[in-house]
Amino acid sequence: MNKQINIKININNKKVKNMTFHVMIIPTLDCQSNCSYCWGSKKGSGIMDIDIIKEIISWLDGFRDDYVHFTFHGGEPLLAGYDFYKEALPLLKNATTHKEAGFSLQSNLWLLDEKLAKLFAEYNVAISTSIDGPREINDYQRGEGYFDKTMKSYKIAKDNGVNVSFICTFTDYSKDFKDEIYDFFLKNEYSLKLHAALPSLRDDNADPWALAPEDHGQLLIDLLDKYLHDLDKIEIKDFDHICKSTFLRRGTLCTFADCMGDTLAIGHDGNIYPCYRFVGMSDYVMGNVKDKPTMENIKKTEPWEKLQEFKDFVDEDCKSCTYIKFCRGGCPYNGIVATGSSKAVDPQCEAYKMIFKNVSDRANKEFLKSAIPPMMDKTTTQNQSISKKRKFSIMDLMLKK
Repeated sequence: MNKQINIKININNKKVKNMTFHVMIIPTLDCQSNCSYCWGSKKGSGIMDIDIIKEIISWLDGFRDDYVHFTFHGGEPLLAGYDFYKEALPLLKNATTHKEAGFSLQSNLWLLDEKLAKLFAEYNVAISTSIDGPREINDYQRGEGYFDKTMKSYKIAKDNGVNVSFICTFTDYSKDFKDEIYDFFLKNEYSLKLHAALPSLRDDNADPWALAPEDHGQLLIDLLDKYLHDLDKIEIKDFDHICKSTFLRRGTLCTFADCMGDTLAIGHDGNIYPCYRFVGMSDYVMGNVKDKPTMENIKKTEPWEKLQEFKDFVDEDCKSCTYIKFCRGGCPYNGIVATGSSKAVDPQCEAYKMIFKNVSDRANKEFLKSAIPPMMDKTTTQNQSISKKRKFSIMDLMLKK
């Protein structure tokens, strides 16, 4: 959900681009659910006070001359309560210290009621929620009753005009049910984003559920093949971004983009981290909003140095890779988790290579096919009949707005 908004301004006949600065606000790491593979929550953690929101606003004054997109994440951000959002949203939207570019929120939705839904609709808060497919598969991974609680609140959100999309996490278990999971989202016409269950720096509970890179890559290829039949019915954001990245030769999804400095996360106590995945880890604190650190201050911290080491390592280790420009070594958090070192690429590298190669190969075939005039014989007629069944092409995804 790392949106990019390009605002072009003419200054002395020169075009200047203002990009979006992504601020992730983590009101708490606490969560009521108990998903088997989750590593992002922490029971009994503190909850953000509205004063921290005011400190964030003050900190942003002069921090960057860019539009700011705010994402509320967790843990479970709705544990902060209605009164928190009733005050926080107008404060963030109307402040003169920054240019607000929008709001999003990641939640299991269990605490969403009509009052909160109306508030989120008023401020155009885009919500994403996690469902891993049909009830039986989802609840096996996320706990009994999870599906019904989330879907009940999803209806409340939709009835009140809130835009909701889904995140589907594939595990070593659920990968074997990819057809059933895909059909669930297709039948309901739910937009979604795909995640792979991964290990964590915090705990080892996710390890048995983690998706092996080769399985992850093959899963992406298989699902892309299905998706190309259904672009007019659903949206799978990962494939939109992967194809766009391949075409533009630069990452457009946070996993494949240089996010250093363009994304920062704020914990419940005001501590600043590189992104939400590091929140609560003392080794990755880059300052506190109460102290008003500048970007120059942040660049002098040890966490920044670790991430810079990751970038430098990718530049050297991946320089001969075909996909370096639009992969950038994947997610630095994943690389650090896998090895304990910032000098390692994302261990899902093999999966990324598999899907990028598949997309590139498909695109090359389409280019070649379009360049060769068709020979009208029986074989050509049969091939055209087959191609009609595949309504969309990789180029449709590459050029999708």
